Amino acid sequence: MFDFEKQLSALKDQTVLCIGDLMLDEFIYGEVSRISPEAPAPVIAVQRSEILIGGAGNVARNVAALGARCVFTAVLGDDDAGRTLQAALREQPMIESLLVVDGSRPTTRKVRYVSEHHSTHLLRADWEVSAPVHPGVEKAVIGHALAALPRAGAVVLSDYAKGVLTPALIRAVIDAAKKLGKPVIVDPKGSDFSVYRGATVITPNRKELAEAARRPAGGDAEIVAAALELRRIVQSEAVLVTRSEQGMTLVTSGREPVHVPAYPVKVRDVSGAGDTVVAVLATMLAMQDGVEPAMRAANAAASVVVGKRGIATVSSAELRSRILPAATLAPEEKILFDWSVLDERLDEWRRQGLRVGFTNGCFDLLHPGHVKVLAQARAACDRLVVGLNSDASVTRIKGKGRPIQDEHARAEVLAALEAVDLVVVFKEDTPLELLRRVRPKVLIKGADYRREDVVGRELVEADGGEIVLVELLPGHSSSGLVERSRIPLKS
Repeated sequence: MFDFEKQLSALKDQTVLCIGDLMLDEFIYGEVSRISPEAPAPVIAVQRSEILIGGAGNVARNVAALGARCVFTAVLGDDDAGRTLQAALREQPMIESLLVVDGSRPTTRKVRYVSEHHSTHLLRADWEVSAPVHPGVEKAVIGHALAALPRAGAVVLSDYAKGVLTPALIRAVIDAAKKLGKPVIVDPKGSDFSVYRGATVITPNRKELAEAARRPAGGDAEIVAAALELRRIVQSEAVLVTRSEQGMTLVTSGREPVHVPAYPVKVRDVSGAGDTVVAVLATMLAMQDGVEPAMRAANAAASVVVGKRGIATVSSAELRSRILPAATLAPEEKILFDWSVLDERLDEWRRQGLRVGFTNGCFDLLHPGHVKVLAQARAACDRLVVGLNSDASVTRIKGKGRPIQDEHARAEVLAALEAVDLVVVFKEDTPLELLRRVRPKVLIKGADYRREDVVGRELVEADGGEIVLVELLPGHSSSGLVERSRIPLKS
């Protein structure tokens, strides 16, 4: 039996060393509505662009998003793309970057042109060199890795075949990690996986498995046979085969193979999902709790990121909501800690001509008064978005000792209510930034507010929306419940 609650709570105490090929990922979103008059090529009307830390850097981002620390070592070119990546990594407080600049090669850069509303990749442009780094750079990366290794609970080798993970570097890191008892997780590339000999877990997809084992990898039986052959080649403790919509298969020494199905989700973008898998595997294995629970957590994490656009990460809160038994279908569909999915959900409602309403609060101890307000709020709109103050925000507003329940518990209770269509957690003291994203047609608050005191009133009314004040149920308040709970009962 796996104690996922305990494991997920301990993620913040872990440190992962990640070594691999760093790249700059750029997404350019727009729509194609015509063909160029200059050539038979589509013209994309650009609406927005996004720059992200990609490749092995996305593994580091995913480790940090889980709340763990990542020591990250990689190679950059002496160019604008490299400087952009350095600046972006400096803004990641949970990532300690040990970067080597090589002026003889460009920073790997990938630019993807994507249909904004259909999430279809139209074109990708790459700037890259796949040759191995020269010996001086190789020596510098090995030095950084070996110096950081004692501080890490697990190691990731993220191989995109761009030349950083040379055979000598791979050998040095795996041998040193084995001496210290540190698990090594490899996201492999190429067809000769013998270079990863001695790794703890290797994570090929089905195509990579077939090529490396030189065996078919169709159904369960073929995948298990190919994974056993790969284990023999790599001499690893486990082979974890990622199978896209068919889930994952884990083959370990001396145990029956484990097949886990994929979560039923709407897939928006699979870019970077493999990075999320190895990041979660490594962070979980840093706790020395076994490969199977780590694999099950990684499978849940993959289902979260493929539901987002672009190169995405998964937070510990999202992972908890997806994997724990308490996270039923309603919270899974309704709770958003990551705002990146918010625009898409709102756009879908607006395309259907639905009137979006918004209310907010701490909802520390949900009581009948809250239920009545939320029911009245839902009656004023077609879809109700509830902004929920984060734990840190509640403490600043209510004082020490509050909230009584953490944000995950408060979000799940709200999501269980039929009146609530979406719960969005915000970190600020007021929901103003969230209101700018939601742009509701109706903003609902309790009648204890004066209309002119409602935060966001000017914003909503300027956008053609209205303010609705609903009657409260007398005698109910979270603060009152807290105070009464502190009064000793008479014997």
